[in-house]
Amino acid sequence: VLAKSRTVTGRLWTYVRDDRPFGGPAPPAAWFRYSRDRKSEHPTEHLDGWSGILQSDAYGGYNRLFDADRKPAPVMPAGCWAHARRGLFRLAELGRAPLAVEAVRRIDAIFEAERAINGATSAQRLAVRQESIAPMVDGLLAWMRESCTRLLKKTPVATAMTYILRRPESFTRFLSDGRICLTNNAAERALRGIALGRKAWLFAGSDRGGQRAADMYSLIVTAKLNDVDPQAWLADVLARINDQPVSRLHELLPWNWKNTRHANHTQAA
Repeated sequence: VLAKSRTVTGRLWTYVRDDRPFGGPAPPAAWFRYSRDRKSEHPTEHLDGWSGILQSDAYGGYNRLFDADRKPAPVMPAGCWAHARRGLFRLAELGRAPLAVEAVRRIDAIFEAERAINGATSAQRLAVRQESIAPMVDGLLAWMRESCTRLLKKTPVATAMTYILRRPESFTRFLSDGRICLTNNAAERALRGIALGRKAWLFAGSDRGGQRAADMYSLIVTAKLNDVDPQAWLADVLARINDQPVSRLHELLPWNWKNTRHANHTQAA
């Protein structure tokens, strides 16, 4: 972000809803917010008044959302196994650490079992997890705890395992709720366009520019999540929105727009 005689590092936060892995009824959507820094006050403000399940990395800035006395209710944390695997995979690939190799093997078996239930209903996913995946997770955690007793606390492998062991409730929450995914890769994918795009546009001209970028990414990524061409959708919406009654603005949302266009094409055919 441009500032006086220099640039500063701004932040784009993304919140993604994607119920497709369990066949949920809500359409996928992404919401981006901009801030000048990464302070915990930002997610607290962004999610003010909302309660539900937040699947994320272990960034401490979310902790206030999990407070028992939070209103309207505490947010339920769910750990991301992709983030947990990352540190161990790096050690297994580069350092060939035997314990890291074994940990990755066990985690990959959990991922493989999860792939078989991707797209199944919440109830079906929960049944499979309780029957076959929960014993794998329990075995992994027990093995990690035993392994860590034989390691110095600050060794890289112990540190990578502790990432999971410090928050077992978060990492096992998916075993009791079929809606929760194993990872927050939906949010990671939503951020990919920013990582690629900033190589072209380099910086935001101001904080206001950062906010505009967040708004545009919210629109474009949400359109893509709904298999809608962002350019065609935005062009049509901008051409129609001035004449659209406020009571019918929801018809211009990507998932409703897509269904209307499909119905019109079917009638025309």
